[in-house]
Amino acid sequence: MSRPQAIATQIIDDERVRVTRFDFEPGAETGWHEHGMDYVITILTDCTMLLEEPGGQSREVPLEAGTTYRRNHGVNHNVINGGSTKMSFVEVELK
Repeated sequence: MSRPQAIATQIIDDERVRVTRFDFEPGAETGWHEHGMDYVITILTDCTMLLEEPGGQSREVPLEAGTTYRRNHGVNHNVINGGSTKMSFVEVELK
């Protein structure tokens, strides 16, 4: 199944952090990727993330605008907008 791609807009990329805004139309995805750095996500819109994970598992995660969370490097997944409205978040990768 082919999905539209999320739009990634790099805001900062310096010696300490990389900051990227991701915007998703309904059904859009990041594509499979592995995080090479620890990172922090700040949700900009109420949304439902559909996370495809290794081993064929997937899960829906409803999130409210303003929510933040942190993950360690090594996370491997595909992030999909599982909702019916646009979804946006900002990712800060810690170098």
